[in-house]
Amino acid sequence: MRPCPICSKLSTPADYPFCSDRCAKVDLNRWFSEGYSIPVVETDDLDENDFPDEA
Repeated sequence: MRPCPICSKLSTPADYPFCSDRCAKVDLNRWFSEGYSIPVVETDDLDENDFPDEA
């Protein structure tokens, strides 16, 4: 088993990849409260021709 990403205890099959329901909820709360984020590369050089109208 792999370690829990929240507390580093061994994960359990029932709650994988976490060790418990509590750690799964802690992780979910971090996503909801924007504790985690996915990096985004912003580009300003997009042209209107890059997005054809769907008619």
